[in-house]
Amino acid sequence: MTTAPTPVPAPAAADPSGGPGAPGAATASPTPRPVRRRPRGGAWLATVPLLAFFLIGFGLPAVAIVTGAFTVSSDAETGAGSFTTANLTDSVQGAYWTALLSSVKLSALTALIGTVLGVPIAQAVLTSRFRLLREAVLTASGVLANFGGLPLAFAFVATLGNAGEVTKMFHLTDHGWSLYSFSGLTVTYLYFLVPLMVLTITPALEGLRVQWREAAQNNRATALQYWRHVALPILFPSLLGGFVLLFGSAFAAYATAAAMVGATVPLISRQIADALSGNVLVGQGNLALALSLDMIIVAVLVMAVYLPLQRRSARWLS
Repeated sequence: MTTAPTPVPAPAAADPSGGPGAPGAATASPTPRPVRRRPRGGAWLATVPLLAFFLIGFGLPAVAIVTGAFTVSSDAETGAGSFTTANLTDSVQGAYWTALLSSVKLSALTALIGTVLGVPIAQAVLTSRFRLLREAVLTASGVLANFGGLPLAFAFVATLGNAGEVTKMFHLTDHGWSLYSFSGLTVTYLYFLVPLMVLTITPALEGLRVQWREAAQNNRATALQYWRHVALPILFPSLLGGFVLLFGSAFAAYATAAAMVGATVPLISRQIADALSGNVLVGQGNLALALSLDMIIVAVLVMAVYLPLQRRSARWLS
């Protein structure tokens, strides 16, 4: 009796695309999707210290400023007061309005100069072949960006004051130089604003991709055309963000200007200090809060311009 041969299954047709029908290819099982773990119910407790710090450090002072700016004290014993808009009206008149405009002018000018000087310095450091130079500049920028107040005022008075070493060496007084003026305060603020801009813009410059520069070179674009049409439009939101940061630092600075120029240059921070201490008039605490509210409004307006552009820059640099 002859046994019939066992039929052998024919090999699967080879798939030219290398798919499952390719010879010797094993059927791949579908990749399991990662299981997302839901956060535990008590995970939000980790944010409680941060929220508490924010409410105590920022929330309560903000509420006190807004409340006091619209209040006039009517009872000295109990501290009770009534609603009024006279404080805000007075804060934008006379010497207070002059001080506010002077602070905005000084902050905008120093922030603009700091941005213009800080970007090429940061770019030169990033493109340098010497790693030690880059680390030294960034470290020094971190130190100088936080150097201010009375030590900074003393350093400039001893160097560029009327009897300063540099002033006497180059006879700057004969050329009309005065440290205790608007221009002198501008130079002093640049001492810590330029390093701050270097630290701020360095991550954005590092985010510029090499492929963009190579593509521009392949299309016969010069270095100036690359920066004008490619790099600067992408960096513009970051540049504006650095400008806002520098503006806020200069706008809120107090100790350096108070120790160096005093009342020579009218500034809103000096007006707030005088109103709180009663150097001009007694009982002007609510007016000082109104002046503080003016500063907050200026900062909010500047941030309203910056935030939409920052989101656009993040999409390109991410």
